[in-house]
Amino acid sequence: MPKSDKKINIDYVAQLARLELSEEDKSKLSGQLNDILVYFEKLNSVNVEGIEPMAHAHKVDNVWREGDEPGAVFSKDILNKMAPESREDQVVVPKVVE
Repeated sequence: MPKSDKKINIDYVAQLARLELSEEDKSKLSGQLNDILVYFEKLNSVNVEGIEPMAHAHKVDNVWREGDEPGAVFSKDILNKMAPESREDQVVVPKVVE
């Protein structure tokens, strides 16, 4: 496979992933990541004019089981009263990510 013009900083990538890599691993992964970049360059060269973007390679529809019927719908006022804390019609939850 041809080489990509871009050089991957494997130490930086390993740091982002919080991985400790041996020199052998770095060499192997650097080659594999280069192959991925070459493949993306091939994909970027494909003419997709007039092709509508899609979220899935196959047509996917909602699948309903027998007996699946909509249930009761609560008003937003009732739902806000059920929540421990709400603000502007949204449930307030504790911060879980720093």
